[in-house]
Amino acid sequence: MKVYKTFGILFSFIITFGHIKTLAADAELVTFQSMNLDLAQMAAMETLKACRDEGYQVSVAVVDRSGGIQVLIRDQLAGIFTTDIATRKARTALSFHTDTINLVEPTKSGEVASGIRDFPDAMIVAGGVRIEAAGSIVGSIGVSGAPGPEIDDVCARKGIEKIDDILNF
Repeated sequence: MKVYKTFGILFSFIITFGHIKTLAADAELVTFQSMNLDLAQMAAMETLKACRDEGYQVSVAVVDRSGGIQVLIRDQLAGIFTTDIATRKARTALSFHTDTINLVEPTKSGEVASGIRDFPDAMIVAGGVRIEAAGSIVGSIGVSGAPGPEIDDVCARKGIEKIDDILNF
């Protein structure tokens, strides 16, 4: 009987301290939402369609919350540099925690934040829009190739709007 009691105490000790260690490890780990590939592709295709509906051929980049490319598409007649520009717009929106259209005015020459324009690979023109789901940033989308960055921005927003019901479950 003494052996069972000792075993029971030892087992309780292991379970208790094992659980405490798990709680400590959980405090050191983070969790976050991320788009799966299907959703990223849907966002890209809806954005491309929005631009096509207006008669524009563009490139669309969708990056995850870390800036890694999930989807990069270029319409048949979109310019050769549009893929790079779209990717840079998407990463800029993500990195500076705001849509790129919001960076244009505060970073103009002579403004306090103008140095941001010198940051390598930053693209401070409209067309980069963050993608949010249930209050968390899950990535961003960049568009390039329409006859003006403001039109790129509109296409990106239309694409995101098409998947809004999935994002805001």
